[in-house]
Amino acid sequence: MRVRVAVISDVHGNAFALQAVLQQLQRASPDLILNLGDQAEGVADPARAVAMQAELAFAGALEVRGNNEEKLWPDGRRSALSRSFGEWLSGQVDAPALARLAALSLSARALDGELLACHGTPDSAWHSLLWEWQHEGGSQSRGQGLYRSRDPRELRAQLEGLSLGEMGAGVVVCGHTHRPGATRVGDTLLVNAGAVSDQVDGDPRARWTLLEQRAGAWSVDFRAVPYDVEAAVRWAETHSPFGAFVGGMLRNATFDGRGVGEGR
Repeated sequence: MRVRVAVISDVHGNAFALQAVLQQLQRASPDLILNLGDQAEGVADPARAVAMQAELAFAGALEVRGNNEEKLWPDGRRSALSRSFGEWLSGQVDAPALARLAALSLSARALDGELLACHGTPDSAWHSLLWEWQHEGGSQSRGQGLYRSRDPRELRAQLEGLSLGEMGAGVVVCGHTHRPGATRVGDTLLVNAGAVSDQVDGDPRARWTLLEQRAGAWSVDFRAVPYDVEAAVRWAETHSPFGAFVGGMLRNATFDGRGVGEGR
């Protein structure tokens, strides 16, 4: 028996990147779609991006909340920039849609417990499993540094703390770091799905991931999809006060933060 799971994460309100991904994803005809969060926090037509993701959920996609969904909670925004962005976003996306995102669960299981999905880790949308943030030059600024692979011994300890063997998870899939990658810890495949928008590796293409289970064994295929970056930038420049910032981030694909209003 073969099971195919399509994974998207970190759309960050980029309807242009998401549309390109969904066109490719639909041709793949997966059995299940996962959306790992950070759906709305961005400025390339977030209302359309949120609506497309809501359609996926209505059709049966499994969703979890990202750290940016937690910014939609009361008092979830701590910095002035983040609050300013929140005011703009609330004028783009209607309140019920944002409330639905804020209420998503932190993690979810599928396929009779064989798959565990989360945004960062199963107990925090802000932390990460496969990668860890390393500051450069001792700086505590999120914009100065990069994600590096976590020490495999530390990763094993984290997964053992989740009692995955008892829960029977053959694959754990997460997002948050915008860096696609995979490794195995014992019999568990750990996958970071990468990001639909806001890349950090210099390649502006949108990303999604196809998981496949065949004869009880999981494999992973990372996909990169070209999209009209300039159209996304034009929308941001025309409709938001954040266009210049977003233009550099989407074109250069090297921004180390997680979108406009990073501060909590």
